[in-house]
Amino acid sequence: MPIRIASLSHQIQKNGARLHLAMARRTFSKGVDLPSDHEQALLDERRLLKEARTKRQAQAKLPKPKATKLMKQAKPPKPPKPPKAAKGPKEAKAAKNNKPSRADKLKKKAETLEADKKAARKSAKT
Repeated sequence: MPIRIASLSHQIQKNGARLHLAMARRTFSKGVDLPSDHEQALLDERRLLKEARTKRQAQAKLPKPKATKLMKQAKPPKPPKPPKAAKGPKEAKAAKNNKPSRADKLKKKAETLEADKKAARKSAKT
């Protein structure tokens, strides 16, 4: 089915204007009360346009077909990895123990300050 772009309301309006003009000509000419062939053709065209509009509106309310989702192919499962060798729990701690802790640093600093004070007192006495 081709994609429809234009709506029928504009065509119905144009037809209505032409029909109104044809009816006005007939009444002002004071002719026969029956519609002319041209006027009857416009009435038939208008009826067909309105039917087509109702069909389109009814079809627009129907559910639209949806595209099917493409299924991905299943990948083969990966082989399991071999288990890693277990590390000893003290290996990581041994590397940290080479560096003095903050408490050790403060203790050493306090000791050196105290030793300097004692050294200064001894030299002043002598």
